[in-house]
Order: sequence, then C-alpha cells, then structure tokens
Amino acid sequence: MIETLIRKLKRDPDYKWESKHSNRDMLVISIHRLCQLIRGCWLKLFLKSSAGFVFCGKRVNVRHGYKVTAGKNLILDDNVSINALSFNGIQFGDNVSIGRGSILFATGVVAYKGVGIKIGNRTGINARAYLAGQGGITIGDDVITGPDISIFSENHNFDQPDKTIKDQGVTKAATVIGNNCWLGAGCKVLAGVIIGEGSVVAAGSVVNKMVPPNSVVAGVPAKIIKTRN
Repeated sequence: MIETLIRKLKRDPDYKWESKHSNRDMLVISIHRLCQLIRGCWLKLFLKSSAGFVFCGKRVNVRHGYKVTAGKNLILDDNVSINALSFNGIQFGDNVSIGRGSILFATGVVAYKGVGIKIGNRTGINARAYLAGQGGITIGDDVITGPDISIFSENHNFDQPDKTIKDQGVTKAATVIGNNCWLGAGCKVLAGVIIGEGSVVAAGSVVNKMVPPNSVVAGVPAKIIKTRN
C-alpha cells in the first residue's frame, strides 16, 4: 500500500521496491516520514512557493525562505542548512532530495550578492554536500551524487601581492551539471565548470575544466578515462 502511495506521489508507474520489509520496519519508516511531513507543513509557510509536499527533517535551517521555490515532494533531511539570499534564490524541481548535513548557500559575503542555485527534477543530493552558488549553480534532472561532494561557483582574486587576498574581490563563474550525471563521493567541481549530460565523475576527483557529454572522468585534476557512448 505504501509502495503504491509513493508511486502516485512520484508519478512513476514503474516505481517498485526490490526488497520486502517487515511490518515493524514499515511502521518506523511511516512514522519518520509523517514527522517530516508535519515539520514540512510549517516550513511551507515561509517559502516563496511550493507545488506539493515538503518533508523536513530535524534541525533544518532555512534563511531567506521567501527566495526558495519547491516543486512536488521536496525532502530536506536532518541538519540541512539553506541560505537563499541571492538574485535568483534557490529553486528545487519535483522529487528532489537533499541529504542530511548538506549546506546550500547562494551568497558568501553580503557585499557580493550571489546568483543562486537551481536543482532539476528527480535529483538526489547525498549527505554533507556543499553547494556554493555565489556565481550560479545549475544541476539538471535525474542527477545522483555520493556523499561529501562540493560544487563551487566563485573564486577569490589573488593577482596583487601587495594587497591581502581578502581585499582583492572575487570572480564569479556559473557551474553547470547536466542531466543524468553521477558525481561520486567526495568529488569537487570548481567554478565555471560544465559537466555534460550523462557523465560520471569518479569519487575523490577534482573537476577543473569542461567535461564532454557521456564521459567518465577521474583524478586530480580529473581527466577523461573512457566514454559511455
């Protein structure tokens, strides 16, 4: 019955559990989701818009919620921190999940107002992700990530040795993750990088340049090791 309910919420007729669960496990899962839904109903009051349910874990912190738009069935797990202060705010598509302990912010220093973050439909961001959207981050549909990923969109300038680095300003550069990508655990995507649709980034990699569609990259810095074509 719960599987059928989830299938309807996701609007995915092919959604199916591969494993069976005991009644006790199902009760624990159901109570957990119900508590998240109750907290989410309160959070919805402070968002710019929300098209469906919001499931909110414990100790979720959302600042400037009036700059947050959510599609259907947004999941914010425990200890997620969101600061949406920016020109475009933070936008979540349908069926997006943000793993526990993740940090999403769109402005670092108040003097340099950021661009924002946009996350597409059916995308899952794993635990302890760090998304810095000062220069703009766009993540496509059906993207999955491992834990502890970092995505940046701003760099500090440091060309003048006679001045402190913090006084030399910043350079913003939009970062884009295409549809249907997989970012492995602990990888880092630097400012201005575009990762093409269907690409895979190996765990622990540092991506500092454009990745063509359907590529598999690995290393520090990341290099193409094969393609998926």
